Amino acid sequence: MEEPEYAIEARGIVKRFGSFTAVDGIDLQVRHGELFGLLGPNGAGKTTLVRMLTGIVPITAGDAFVAGVDVKRDPDAVRRALGVVPQALTSDLDLSGYENLDIYARFFDMPRATRKPRIEELLHKVGLWERRKSLVKTYSGGMRRRLEIARGLVHKPKVLFLDEPTIGLDPQSRRVIWDLLLDLRKGAELTVSLTTHYLDEAEALCDRVAIVDQGKIVALGTTPELKALVPGSDTVELTLENELSEAGGAEIQALPGVREVERQGKSLKVRADGGAALLPRIIESVRAGGVGVAAAALSRISLEDVFIHFTGRSLREEGAPKGGPRAPFARRFS
Repeated sequence: MEEPEYAIEARGIVKRFGSFTAVDGIDLQVRHGELFGLLGPNGAGKTTLVRMLTGIVPITAGDAFVAGVDVKRDPDAVRRALGVVPQALTSDLDLSGYENLDIYARFFDMPRATRKPRIEELLHKVGLWERRKSLVKTYSGGMRRRLEIARGLVHKPKVLFLDEPTIGLDPQSRRVIWDLLLDLRKGAELTVSLTTHYLDEAEALCDRVAIVDQGKIVALGTTPELKALVPGSDTVELTLENELSEAGGAEIQALPGVREVERQGKSLKVRADGGAALLPRIIESVRAGGVGVAAAALSRISLEDVFIHFTGRSLREEGAPKGGPRAPFARRFS
């Protein structure tokens, strides 16, 4: 059978709940082997989008394919081709780590001869082999997250959906999960869809990111591509030996790509597109005006700035989701 062009594909998919449209005609293509990020404020529609792609909630209109399988026509086959790691910790506390993986593998009808080496491989990979016989109730939060990632991979899915995999973890445990996710992709034909409220996480891990708001994808691309979409995405800051005249500031303002010039004493701040290429020209213009340059720095906007530009609000303002489990994920995949 010929491999489909994309691991995940959505064609104008819509989800309505009565008169409310949660997902409004989204088109999406995720390449094989890609680690793809979904960002969006609470209520933006990203969770509903994932639930449609995983066959948990029906699609109102449009078409979706995961691992080449039509989600509407064969949701059961889709669920067998993917793994899901929900935000809620759903592993059984009164079973060992090994037993949790073993039971889950049985759900997918994995024979013992296949099941046993796969579980051993994953427990080694996530660093839990030495604790495989310990009850999960004795695990730390980070250990449980690693176990649940292993559980989502036990049946060798082609696509893995991760919903806030590091929420509530301390910085060290988050970094361990990051390293694990990056390591899992090495040499594996695995596509990962990551939903996260942590912008640094998306920037560190994802090949591409989609920003979802009001049921639509409002921006999509690599982190550098998204930053380049924001006018004046670079900031050039110069420390001058003396003040720049108003005429000198006007000359810099006239340079192609310059969005804004701010003069304040011996400090000059220029917001521009393509700041790296403009920096030498800005310095040259300043020196041509008889002003020396003591120091120069170039900085780019953050992914949070990009997020605010496209949605008008900050994830920090929204806060990471609080409370209990996302029930449909927990019921279907626990």
